[in-house]
Amino acid sequence: MADLFADDLPAQSAPEPARDDAPLADRLRPRTLGEVVGQEHLTGPEGAIGRMVAAGRLSSMILWGPPGTGKTTIARLLAAAVGMRFHAVSAVFSGVADLKKAFAEADVAAKAGQRTLLFVDEIHRFNRAQQDGFLPFVERGTVTLVGATTENPSFALNAALLSRAQVLILHRLDAAALSVLLARGEALEGPLPLTPEAREALVAAADGDGRFLLNQAETLYAAKLSQPLDPAALGSFLQRRLAVYDKDRDGHYNLISALHKALRGSDPQASLYYLARMLTAGEEPLYLLRRLVRFASEDIGLADPQALVQCLAAKDAYQFLGSPEGELAVVQACLYCATAPKSNAAYVAQKESFASARETGSLAPPAHILNAPTKLMKDIGYGKGYAYDHNAEDGFSGADYWPEGMEPQAYYRPVERGFERQVIERMEWWDKKRRETRGDAG
Repeated sequence: MADLFADDLPAQSAPEPARDDAPLADRLRPRTLGEVVGQEHLTGPEGAIGRMVAAGRLSSMILWGPPGTGKTTIARLLAAAVGMRFHAVSAVFSGVADLKKAFAEADVAAKAGQRTLLFVDEIHRFNRAQQDGFLPFVERGTVTLVGATTENPSFALNAALLSRAQVLILHRLDAAALSVLLARGEALEGPLPLTPEAREALVAAADGDGRFLLNQAETLYAAKLSQPLDPAALGSFLQRRLAVYDKDRDGHYNLISALHKALRGSDPQASLYYLARMLTAGEEPLYLLRRLVRFASEDIGLADPQALVQCLAAKDAYQFLGSPEGELAVVQACLYCATAPKSNAAYVAQKESFASARETGSLAPPAHILNAPTKLMKDIGYGKGYAYDHNAEDGFSGADYWPEGMEPQAYYRPVERGFERQVIERMEWWDKKRRETRGDAG
């Protein structure tokens, strides 16, 4: 599954078959959503995209994910799945004139009864004013907008556009999904000239990018090698840093698992050992930094809020210095995480609150905390009785913020470690004040 053809594309309603001389990634492009790998949380029957396709109608959306995860492919297949006209532009190569032309063509098509899916690659590269230009056409239904971005939409896109589009997050492809892509390539081109260990190293080096993986495979096929390459020879051939592990005792996934568990177990010495094993084997430091950033949120959280800051600072330091100097910053972040107090309370809270939101997503917030910018909204009670906390004693009103008919929930349960000890004290004080406000002595 490749995320291809980011520049302007002709309007069409279904993917065209790839030419025989097209790149391997293009020839392996999925023909149906069912062939897309690694994004089943979106494309499956219970996923947001799967449900929209089943209903036969799409809403505007932003596809947010790393490179090579299938954003363009999914957009093309979405149009075909619901019988829409497909038109694509790229924010890198297109300007206002291209957008005006796209909207004009979509308007003509709409009058003829044909809906248009407008795919905008790298949508974050359009400035705020250009993003505003999409709004009237999206609101009128002239186009269904599907934007693709590798940047966080909260920062890259303006609020007006975000309010009219659903943000769908694509995952970095895991080893199983990448292996499926390689298998499809081999079914077309024959076995790759790699040992099993080199094949594993190639999958690990792709780091979730399906397009990169297939492009590297095509390079290997083009070389017409007579003998399979081992990991060291593969790294030399591709002129790319590849992790080379002892095939009998360890590997990319075993060692990253060992590192994560040593960090979670607060063993800085073992953590540093596994980090060193991976770095000296040739692992990409940025891959390890991504894992450390995730660890800082998942396993430390608010027990030590500085852990996330340290990991992001290490990422910046490594990108500034490069190897080998920048690897010291990776070591520092690793040691900080290993010696920090641990809490997975934020991780647990995320899972429970997301599940609750999916179950109760139609419940309206209480009227007293709704904004009332118009007279009509004020007349029907929006904002009535809202207590401004800064005007209350101790800066705390004790108001009820939960939807009517929904009992207050306790998703976040901090632990008695690190900074979360202080968080517990604050939360207990606030709970006590809320009970006093309600007149509940208990």
